[in-house]
This record gives sequence, structure tokens and C-alpha cells, in this order.
Amino acid sequence: MAPVLSRSLAPAAAAAVPYAASFSIKSGGKSNRGLLRSAFLPRNGLRNSFSRSELEWKLERRQSGVVVRCEAASVAEKEAPESAGETFEYQAEVSRLMDLIVHSLYSHKEVFLRELVSNASDALDKLRFLSVTEPTLLGDAGELEIRIKTDTENGTITITDTGIGMTKEELVDCLGTIAQSGTSRFLKALKENKDLGADNSLIGQFGVGFYSAFLVAEKVVVTTKSPRSDKQYVWEAQADSSSYLIREETDPNKFLGRGTQITLYLKEDDKYEYSEPTKIQNLVKNYSQFVSFPIYTWQEKSRTVEVEEEEEPKEGEEQPEGEKTKTKKTKTEKYWDWELANETKPIWMRNPKEVEKEQYHEFYKNTFNEFLDPLAYTHFTTEGEVEFRSVLYIPGMAPLNNEDVISPKTKNIRLYVKRVFISDDFDAQVVEPSEVRTESDPWSD
Repeated sequence: MAPVLSRSLAPAAAAAVPYAASFSIKSGGKSNRGLLRSAFLPRNGLRNSFSRSELEWKLERRQSGVVVRCEAASVAEKEAPESAGETFEYQAEVSRLMDLIVHSLYSHKEVFLRELVSNASDALDKLRFLSVTEPTLLGDAGELEIRIKTDTENGTITITDTGIGMTKEELVDCLGTIAQSGTSRFLKALKENKDLGADNSLIGQFGVGFYSAFLVAEKVVVTTKSPRSDKQYVWEAQADSSSYLIREETDPNKFLGRGTQITLYLKEDDKYEYSEPTKIQNLVKNYSQFVSFPIYTWQEKSRTVEVEEEEEPKEGEEQPEGEKTKTKKTKTEKYWDWELANETKPIWMRNPKEVEKEQYHEFYKNTFNEFLDPLAYTHFTTEGEVEFRSVLYIPGMAPLNNEDVISPKTKNIRLYVKRVFISDDFDAQVVEPSEVRTESDPWSD
């Protein structure tokens, strides 16, 4: 890998050093003069070139002294040594999987954010579980949370969590391979499901949703720090590549206290849509608003501030010299700050006996953007081959569009798995048993 320069070194570095500098010392009324030679210069006399600090320097003699020059290439090699990263090949199944994800699996690109946020939530869950028996894992790296920041100018999305993080070995195991059991189940499901484009939830059932990042990204960089390791590592991969790079992070400015940071370098076609802060916030609220950990997004906000301005004298009025009238005015200014995107709690996870009527109504209005209370609601749990919890509402007003009443498809039933929105596209039959994982708690409304 070519070295990366930390600053521009186009002109050669130079330093002017005198041959010698005279000095005087007064002692007991006497003055002694001496000669101080530069410690930088060689003691055996000046030559056209010499080595110092493992660099080659060239000399140019001038009337007042000597100019010492160091070529840019030498400085670059000293300041930016070649990266010690290692290149790994993907497991064969991963290459096949990535090709399927990018070209046929998902019908909506936007689900990449759902998958990455779900992975971040899983990392936080794992840390919380392990910290019960190992409190030292938490350390002082902050609260358990997820933060998402977009950069419109550079076309990037950065998702950071303070979860368990990964060691170098875990990076290879988790991002370079797929567990054999998951692979066989996944490939079998692909063969049985001919219409892949219609099922945007399939990938999440096999723990390989990370690769959905390549739906919108041409390059993905994962920086991770495990509390069980003293080192922080960086995983880098390009879309349509059969290999990836892992290197140790050495820049102190990029160190994480704990957790994982994923940066997506968006493709040209997706750069403007998915680097928009409002778009990302809406996707979080649609897919991940019930995730148990706080999710913050970087948003532009406005506030009203009071300022003092000099008042111009009215026409015909004379203002005494040195006296200026100031008036207070209010103006709106823009600023950027973190905003919590998932304030609503999943009411279906609670015991119906503990939920008040007003809480059901408030949840209904906040979740479905309604202004009227529902006519009725029911909260129940179904057990059997498939177990799920449900809250059903009857709206306070009939649909204004007749097509919504007679259409065989409905968008009024929302399926959640592990608190994450999966689908609202259902026909007459609401839920197929094969679509629901029995170890989770889905909700339909």
C-alpha cells in the first residue's frame, strides 16, 4: 500500500544553520569568548550530504552559513511508513451472498440502515448481558447508544455504537465468513423462494445483514475496539471485491473508547438521497423506532436568539457624536446537534394489565400520525407453533379513499421482529409461519 502523507511535502524541507555562533561568559569581571558549533552538523566537518535522524540531508554553503535541505520523499517515508494491513479473501459463500444482495435480494435499498442499526443494537445487547458477570467491560466509554451522522459534501454515512466491539479474529470470523448452519439454511431458502425481490426480510433471518451496506456503498470501513483487546482495528472493503483489508488503527484522533463505527462511502447514484440527514432520520423512525437503545441522528436545527444592533437615525434627525442607539432584535440562526429519533416505546411488549387506556391512545396517535382516538383496540398474545404479541386498533375514522377499503392488499398491518419493522405488505393471509422466527416477539397491527 502506498504511504499516505499527513501533510503536503511538495517543497523540500529546509533549515538554515550557521557554521558557528559566538558567545561570551562574564566571570569575576573577566569576559571569555567561545565558539559553539551546531549539534545538528557533523563533527568531522561539512560534506555535501550527511545522515541525521535516519534521514539524508544535503548542504548548500552560503556566505552567512549553510542551508540544510531534506528531500520530500525521505520525509514522507519517515513520517508515513507503509501500512501493516493484511489482506484476506472472502469465504466463497460470502462472495455469492454479496452478489445476491446487490443484484437481486432486496427490493428496497433503504433496508441497509435497518440491518446495520439492528447489528449495532445486538452489539449493545451483548455488552449489557456480558457486563452482568464482567462489569469491567463497560469501563468509562459512555452510555449504551447508537449515533448516525451523514456528510452530504463527501457522500458518507457513519453509524457508531458503544457495544461490545470486535477483536481482529472476530473481524475475520464475523465479516469474512458465514456460519455453516446459517449458510446452508440461507442457500436452501434462496432455492425455495423464487421471487426474491418481494421478500426484503429474508436476509435478516440468517445474521448476514451487514453485507446489505453494499446496496448503497462503493466502499465500507469498519473501525472497532473490543474492551477485551488493547488494540483497535480497521476493516476495509470495496464493493464487487473478493478480498478485504484489516489493519491496526494508529491515529490517536480516531481511537474509540469501545464499540464499532461503520462508515459507508456511498455510490454516486445514492449519494444525494442517503446522505440527507432528514432522510436518515425518517428511515430510523420507520424501521427502528422501537429499538431498546437510544438512536441519535445529526440534524440541522434552528433557534431564536436576541442580538443588539445599532439603530440608524431617522431622516432629518441629528445624532450626537459618540452616541449610538442600540436596539434588541430577534433572529433565527441555524446550528447542528444530536436528536433522539426513537422516543416511542413498544407498548405490545408490556403486560396488558399494566397499560392504561390513555397510553394505548397515545401510542396509536404517535405511531400512525393520527389525530383522533381509535374507536376500539385489543391487546393479546398468541401461542402455539408460532408465538406473537399483537395490538389491533379500529381507527376513529374510515379511510377517505375507497381503494383502501376494497384493495386485497393492506398497509395497515405492520410486522415487527425483535422490535424492528420487517414488512407491511400482506395479502389476505396476514402472517405465514415461515416468515416469523419463533424465538422473537413480532407485533402486528
